[in-house]
Amino acid sequence: MPSRELGGAGDRPALEFDGRTYTYGELDHAIEQWIERHGSGEYDASTLSVPEALICVCAAARQGVPVRVENPAVRPERPSIPPSAFLLVTTSGSTGRPRPLARTAASWYDSFPDFTAITGVTPADRVLITGPLHATMHLFGALHALWVGACVTDDPARATVVHAVPAVLREVIGLAPMLRTAIVAGIALDEGAAAAAHGVEIIEYYGSAEVSLVAARRVPEPLRLLDGVDAQIRDGLLHVRSPYRVLGAPEWFGVGDLAELGADRTLTVRGRGESAINVGGTTVVAEDVERILATLDGVVAVAVIGSPHAVFGETVTAAVQLDDGIGIGAVRAQARAVLGREAMPRRWVPLSALPKTASGKVARGQLKDLLT
Repeated sequence: MPSRELGGAGDRPALEFDGRTYTYGELDHAIEQWIERHGSGEYDASTLSVPEALICVCAAARQGVPVRVENPAVRPERPSIPPSAFLLVTTSGSTGRPRPLARTAASWYDSFPDFTAITGVTPADRVLITGPLHATMHLFGALHALWVGACVTDDPARATVVHAVPAVLREVIGLAPMLRTAIVAGIALDEGAAAAAHGVEIIEYYGSAEVSLVAARRVPEPLRLLDGVDAQIRDGLLHVRSPYRVLGAPEWFGVGDLAELGADRTLTVRGRGESAINVGGTTVVAEDVERILATLDGVVAVAVIGSPHAVFGETVTAAVQLDDGIGIGAVRAQARAVLGREAMPRRWVPLSALPKTASGKVARGQLKDLLT
């Protein structure tokens, strides 16, 4: 009989990593062995391999004890752990140092039926996880796959479903000939990633480490709020009321993103509130400029921030990673043809690579430090 955390049993494959396959029967036995060895105290999966970490996390879910899944290089202090905590995770750190979070098992597992309906993941799928488990979108995807009874894998060649940020999807798509569905989150899907995944169904969802799932869509449909999730726009910024929020979060949580609500619970997310750049009284959203610049010939990756200016208040600075042989002048000339005056970067900084978080997002805090 499958357990709450495992949707499969017996000889069905559960984990395929580094050429080793765990069946659901073997995984269930490994979980019981973990519990026998480690008892009912706090667990820590942060430094373990992916298979061992998932065994540890599933053991914690079965025992009802807390488990840390944190970046070993940046581990936050936790003054206390709430009694009902299951997952001890962190924010991504895309805008600064990761912050500690704690959530119950129900805050994820209760959302899995809706997530299954949205994504169409079945027990027959092999689900590719493309980042470390301390990036919560990857941990969520792996635990959901095991809950469904699918197989979690590190082999793109055998994967039928992938969880990835758009930049990673571009890299994976050519290595995954059996891919049927790409589940995209972390940052907004860009036209280049969508084009690269032509012929593959793309499911995009929006959320945060603090409130988990908020809205989802099948591309090219609009994002819609999940059942049971409510949203308000206050001074242009999104606030969410969700049954999936972390412990200690207020009932209405300010996500910090610029957004608009439309008819039929549709949601349009324009970007981080702190990435709104006030250029002489005109608001320029960094993500809007990034999406346009990313389509230009020669641009591999781009990130935009605001820089202080004595006259205009702020101006736009673009950090760009370029193809070999492409100069900033050629990219700047293309940008002038597609960007308005306020949105046009006044400063261009070529970088060999943009600073990224473990989940693949641009580390904007590091980028600002780098460019100031």
